Amino acid sequence: MRITVGDAILAINSNAKIVVRGSDIDSCEIEWLEGTTEISKADIKAKMQSMEYIPKRASEYPSIIEQLDDLYHNGIDGWKTTIKAIKDKYPKG
Repeated sequence: MRITVGDAILAINSNAKIVVRGSDIDSCEIEWLEGTTEISKADIKAKMQSMEYIPKRASEYPSIIEQLDDLYHNGIDGWKTTIKAIKDKYPKG
């Protein structure tokens, strides 16, 4: 998983109606639809950078089955310890 231009735009404006052609923020073309207010590429790029922690965390979180097993065997505090270690390793941008 990686953060896309569309992900960043929707994180800034969840109601945005857009078409994005290309995957690189510096060279892509963004079509703003249905009166959606344009967001600068600099702001989109900054949002993408601030979201870089998301796929890193997602790749390291245990599966839901493993998390449920952790809860059963170690309780909520044990589960929190497991998750907190990953959140600390990849803090929000």
